[in-house]
Amino acid sequence: PAPVTGAGRYHLTLTAAGRPAMHGWWAKESTARTQFLSWVGNHGLPGARIVLVDEASGDVLETWPDED
Repeated sequence: PAPVTGAGRYHLTLTAAGRPAMHGWWAKESTARTQFLSWVGNHGLPGARIVLVDEASGDVLETWPDED
């Protein structure tokens, strides 16, 4: 796993058409999960991918669209 930065442990990324478009960091998991849902609602268009990762453990917590 990557080292946790001062910006927060939970990293949210949005890619569109395979290119990075946005990212954010949050210290609290609950805040990061709320942001994930907000990003899906606002930016969850065809060709987009949204991923929430716990940088301390390296675990992927959420993805949109869902992986099979």
